[in-house]
Amino acid sequence: MPALLAHFEALDHLLYQTRRYWQCVAFSCGQYPWPELAQVLDGLSDEQVAELEADPKQLLAFFQTHIPELAQLDTLSALPLRQGEAEQPTLPFWLSNGIKGRKLTQLQAFVAHLQPEKNTKTVLEWCAGKGHLGRLLAHQYGVGVQSVEIQPQLCAQGEELAQRFALPIRFNVANVLEDDCQSYLQHCDHAVALHACGGLHQELMRQASRLGTQRLSISPCCYHLFIDGNRYQAMSSAAQASQNSFYSSDLKLALQQTVTAGQRVQRLRQTEVQWRLGFDQLVRDVFQRSEYTPVPSVGKLVFSGEFKDFCQWAAQQKGLTLPEGLDYPRYLALGADRKHMTDRIELVRHLFRRAIEVWLVLDRALYLQQANYRVDIFEFCESSLTPRNIFIEAKLN
Repeated sequence: MPALLAHFEALDHLLYQTRRYWQCVAFSCGQYPWPELAQVLDGLSDEQVAELEADPKQLLAFFQTHIPELAQLDTLSALPLRQGEAEQPTLPFWLSNGIKGRKLTQLQAFVAHLQPEKNTKTVLEWCAGKGHLGRLLAHQYGVGVQSVEIQPQLCAQGEELAQRFALPIRFNVANVLEDDCQSYLQHCDHAVALHACGGLHQELMRQASRLGTQRLSISPCCYHLFIDGNRYQAMSSAAQASQNSFYSSDLKLALQQTVTAGQRVQRLRQTEVQWRLGFDQLVRDVFQRSEYTPVPSVGKLVFSGEFKDFCQWAAQQKGLTLPEGLDYPRYLALGADRKHMTDRIELVRHLFRRAIEVWLVLDRALYLQQANYRVDIFEFCESSLTPRNIFIEAKLN
């Protein structure tokens, strides 16, 4: 415990010291939150911003001369990268069929760390989807698998695949946040969850620690989903004593490092940000509002159309009636100006995205240590394969 606790306390202190740099919502800002950085940020070209966004090491090096508190950020955000103990076999075609290349490689990297303990007979796959992970486990290690999933159609597809290939997997339809899943945990030796979102993997940890599940292997994802309220509820005693408060926007920040998308998707994403900010400026001016006006998610195809049509659709979604004769080209240009600033605010905030994620993972690790588990945390694959590459391994003492 001392090593993880010391790591948590040092990181917690750093995040508290630097909270003014990461605890803001860029879309809501009418000016830079840090006047001392305004000239530096405005001096960056769009190409430089994109280059820094794509390289966290370069991003940190650039800002270290302007933000002295960053000196320990890289060290405190780092976790060891480990290769799995089990040799990765060549999978038969029938087992990997239907799993996209990057996803398959992620699964194999995760499974390489799941070699069963001597007495393991049954593994519980939490939030299983179609059971891709369970099928690899059953095939590679010859263990029985109980898969729990909320969507009946996915359970049916997974069950059919398991039966077709004679794999010892049983699917169970259950909402892990509401249904009684105690029996699944009581009858398993090892519970696994690959990228179960937020409250879903937290619920596994709570139930498993209460029931004394022997081993847990979890790779967390989407920390803001399936949680109560807008404010994060810490799990461990150390995190509960922290002066830091994390809100939904902060939890989302931890997820904003993504594997590079194609040029078309990136272009549409840039257009979407500009249009949303242009519409927000329009609403501020026409309806005298001072707060950011969020608009529901919509298919990217919308952003291949006209800005005016988007504004009229967005106004309808918000129950607003736009007056005739609005200067839409002007608001589109204002959206571009706002986007210029927003991109640079996000650039500063992105310095802290991995640090926040590691803080959240350490909270989970310390919670499990309090429940008498030996806990190890590490990266199970390179971030280029998936940025959500943190592995929590817990074994009951």
